[in-house]
Formats: sequence, structure tokens, C-alpha cells
Amino acid sequence: MLRLALLLALVAAPLGGQQTLIDQGFNHFYNLDYDQAIADFEKAIAQNPNVPDLHNHLAQSLIFREMFRNGALESELVSGSNSFLRRPKLNPAPETEKRILEEIGKAMSLADAQLKRNPKDTAAMYAGGIAYGLRSDYFWVVKKAWHDALRDATAARKLHNRISELEPNNVDARLVQGLHDYIMGSLPLGYKMLGFLIGIRGDKEKGIRTVQDVARNGRLNRLDAEIFLCALYRREGQSKLAVPLVQDLIRRYPRNYLLRMELGQMYSQAGDGVRGLQALEEVARLKAGHAPGFDRLPWEKIYYQQGSIQFWYNDLDRSLENMKKVVSAGEDVDLSTGVQAYLRMGQIYDMKHRRAEAIEAYRKAIAYAPQAEAAQESRKYLDTPYRRM
Repeated sequence: MLRLALLLALVAAPLGGQQTLIDQGFNHFYNLDYDQAIADFEKAIAQNPNVPDLHNHLAQSLIFREMFRNGALESELVSGSNSFLRRPKLNPAPETEKRILEEIGKAMSLADAQLKRNPKDTAAMYAGGIAYGLRSDYFWVVKKAWHDALRDATAARKLHNRISELEPNNVDARLVQGLHDYIMGSLPLGYKMLGFLIGIRGDKEKGIRTVQDVARNGRLNRLDAEIFLCALYRREGQSKLAVPLVQDLIRRYPRNYLLRMELGQMYSQAGDGVRGLQALEEVARLKAGHAPGFDRLPWEKIYYQQGSIQFWYNDLDRSLENMKKVVSAGEDVDLSTGVQAYLRMGQIYDMKHRRAEAIEAYRKAIAYAPQAEAAQESRKYLDTPYRRM
């Protein structure tokens, strides 16, 4: 599923009476109800402020709320973007950034204190590793600070490697290693060299096998591993393998509309455009019926996804009609969706040999969001018409 920040792997540590709050918080989290998740974790912290896991849970929710607000989760999950490197920075408010880093810092301090009392406390190692992983992901996704991100990723991996040494049967602790192996194995050579310097060489296939093992045999991290597998299968062009995982997640988290949008794209990428469009028709039905969680989904995002599938399956007239619906909403459309819609319009016009209209659409894409990847792609087609390979 969601890019779900590919360095995160948080679990709910058993905390007696607080477990209800934690379970409730994660139910909200995976249903995209981030404000409610944050409130639940804040209540849990108020009851027991010295548990590092709780501060990790809160920081995670704060980060994902920012990603959700900025469309970063959607661009990963739904747009088909396949780059770890070309995403624009997020710009959280200074007070939000301060709070995220403070919560991560609290988790680190509490975990360190526990390890000083007992150097073999694997629960503390796990919490500390997650805190470093969270901060690494924050540096990577939000700040674009590659060196800082890799430094923290190394610290996270070392702590979780130590857990594996002390508890060889602890499958959950392997998720971070698997994700790191996959990510480093996916990066261009220049970035891989940074990984070599810190001892992470990267191996995509090994990383996928590790995540699969956690998804099958993990106790606390099984759900997170399934979510990450969806993203990895999608990136590797194996969407058919992800379909049953996404269907199971939809049953668990019915308010998460991104999962249903993802299902449509997965069917499409697996060669079944009919089922892809049927999945989106179900999203539209839920939206029209005001199903819980779906009122916050703009119609334009549904139109874009329908038009995108139609584009790839050569139903160009209907695709163009949907893309026009998207851009007609003006400022109500987020930058990512709007710029991609203009790019698609330009490509459709080129395929229809309507060159003047294609150039106009490309120019609108560039003006709409100049730094976006779709705008950069549009610049290529100003001189050379788009041709489908």
C-alpha cells in the first residue's frame, strides 16, 4: 500500500489498559483519520509518558498527516510514480516539524535510558530503531536531506540487527532490514555509493523476500509487511500479486479510499482494464452515497484515475473527457492531479494529431506546477510530439 514511508514499521506494544487506545489509534491511522489517531496516541501518552513506542506512534501519525495533506500518499499509491528521488519537498509548518522531531527525540531518549539499565532489552532496541527509522524517513521524504537520512537509517538497522542476534526467531525485527535492502538496491549508482560507505549494499530481491517472510510469519509487523509488499509489487510490475493483499486491507479499513483507488490501478497494470474501471465505479458509488470517509475524496481524483486507465487502454475520447473535468475544477484540484491531467491531455491530443492543442496543454502543465515531474515531462513534448512506445 501507500508508500507508507518506506522506512517505517511501527507496532503497538502491549500496554495493558492502554491497548484499547492504541488499537483505536491505529484503526484511525489506517483509515486515514489522522486527527483522531493523533488524539488517541496523545491520550495514551498522557496516561504513560515513559513508553517510547507511544511517542513513535504519535510522530508517525503527525508525519503521515502531512503527507496526506500534501498528496504525497496519493502520488505514491495512486499516480504510479516510481521514483524514490524526484518527489518535491513537503513544507510542514514550523510548529509541526518541531513537534514531530520532539516526539522522535523523546522516543530515542526513553529507549536509550532503558538500554542503559539493560543493554539486552530488545523492546527498547526495537523502539529506538523505529525512532531512528522515523527520523530517517522524515529527512528523506520531507527535508530531502539524503546524508542525514542514511545516517539514521544505519542506526536503525544496527539496532534491529542486534535484535536478530539476540532473538534469531524474531521475524518482526527483520522488516527494517528488508526495506533498507530493497531501497538501497533500487537507487541509482551515485546514491548506492553512499549506502556502500555506511555498510548497506542493497539487494532488491533479498529485500522483497525478507518482507514476504515478515508478512507470512510476523506477529506484530505482519500487517505493515503486507502493506509494504503492495508497494513493492507495484513498483516491480507485479501488481497481480498485490491484488489479494489490497482486497484484504479494504475489508479491514473500509474508510481508506486510497486502497480502493489503488485496487483500480493494480487491476489496470495487471492487464485488466475492465476490472480497473469497475473498482473506480465502486469508489464513485461510495462517494455518491456519502459512505464514511469518502466525502473527503474530491470527484476530480476519481475522474483522473478513470481517465488514466482509459488513456492506457486507448479509450482516448473518454479519457480526454475525464481529464477536462479535472482541470475545469480550477484551484479546487491539488497540484499533483492538475499537472498530470494537463500532461495526459497533451499526450492525447498528440495521439490524435492535434498538435496545437497538445502544445497548449503541455504549456498549461508547466505553468500549473513548474517543478513537478509531469511538468518536466511536458517540456520534452514541446519540441517532440508524444508517441506511445
